[in-house]
Amino acid sequence: MLYQELAMTEDKKIIGNVHSIETFGSADGPGVRFVVFLQGCQMRCRYCHNPETWDMQGGEVFTPEDLLNQAMRYKAYWGKKGGITVSGGEALLQSEFVTEFFSLAKKEGIHTALDTSGNPFEMSETYLNKFVKLMEVTDLFILDLKHIRDEVHQKLTGCTNKNILQLASFLSKHKKPMWIRHVLVPGYTDKEEDLKALGTFIQRLDNVERVEVLPYHTLGLFKWKNLKLNYTLQEVVPPSKDEVERAKRILSIC
Repeated sequence: MLYQELAMTEDKKIIGNVHSIETFGSADGPGVRFVVFLQGCQMRCRYCHNPETWDMQGGEVFTPEDLLNQAMRYKAYWGKKGGITVSGGEALLQSEFVTEFFSLAKKEGIHTALDTSGNPFEMSETYLNKFVKLMEVTDLFILDLKHIRDEVHQKLTGCTNKNILQLASFLSKHKKPMWIRHVLVPGYTDKEEDLKALGTFIQRLDNVERVEVLPYHTLGLFKWKNLKLNYTLQEVVPPSKDEVERAKRILSIC
């Protein structure tokens, strides 16, 4: 079973470790959003732009109630389409916290979105019992599919993608709205045959509302240096606009 932590206060209240908050997010779900970035991630993506979120510890501690109270200050700006997004790190590592936070948000009529790479997901009965509760209070899943081939995925992230693809299929089976994201890394995630295979997989899903191709960037490189981590993609340059459009075309015709 994959590692998952349930943190509580002495009086049995669930707490979460929050890395940072973006109060007027526009790229992590529909409309204007209050975006919560949680601490902790098991994957070690070679192009991660937030490696400081890997450690489960750190950040600021919140209860779901306190976090919602902070979010509610900005509700007037969300309009009809906006709401709250929880991201990471990896949000599923603190799924009980997110479930409670989203449950409170739904009572206020707030749209909820979960941005995840899917790494903690598993098909065990114990895990699914918890996940279904989270799924019920999540309006939109934003799933990052890093690579369709497992052997390449492991080289890029240190982890398998088999359970991540299972998550996508599980969400499709349960008709949960989903956006798919794919980071285009020249020389690593841009091969035509791989993009076609990814597109074929996505087409088999019944719940995908949107597919986004995100260009690789080096904006987080200074964080690797500050943390004294070895960045192994020094030779990679961000893709051109034409390369991004090519990837979109390939994904759309599969």
